[in-house]
Amino acid sequence: MLYNNLPDQIAVHFDNAGNADNYLPKALAAFGLPLLLAAINLYSHFRVTVDPKVKNSAASLRTLAKWLIPVVSLIIMPITLFMAIGKKVPIVMIVTAIAGLAVVISGNYLPKCKRNYTIGIKLSWTLDNEENWNRTHRFSGFVWTVGGILIIINAFLEIPFLMIAIVACLIVIPVVYSYIFSLHHNEFTC
Repeated sequence: MLYNNLPDQIAVHFDNAGNADNYLPKALAAFGLPLLLAAINLYSHFRVTVDPKVKNSAASLRTLAKWLIPVVSLIIMPITLFMAIGKKVPIVMIVTAIAGLAVVISGNYLPKCKRNYTIGIKLSWTLDNEENWNRTHRFSGFVWTVGGILIIINAFLEIPFLMIAIVACLIVIPVVYSYIFSLHHNEFTC
């Protein structure tokens, strides 16, 4: 419906301030991006389906993995096209809030996730030790839920570099926790 009104080049990436910093030709943005998102969705369906321990992951996390890309594409593609025809849309706030919501949902279900090769904090010491896996995911669930809420809040506050700090914490804190747990567990089992 909008194709004839679109400019020859469409912004498809934006910096932290919401300024366009990467463009694609009209046809590629209008048709290629949805195809790319569909391919990513097929890949995530495949990854979740072929895991031999797929039943160990929480059903809600499997559902999130299967539906995240379709839902995001239904939100992001119209926004991209409307922005291309000159409509003002707070893209940074919307994308950041969606990311925060996905982190909160993931954090809520991480503690319910049993050992598997697809979904979760997959480190050699979590995969080797069920107690490490369970404790890491229980702790990470709390960290991710709080981190996701902070990301959503930052979507409206737009504090520079806070997003990077939060994402770093979401990665580093669970890894350090799990590693320290494995060191202490190995001391007692040796």
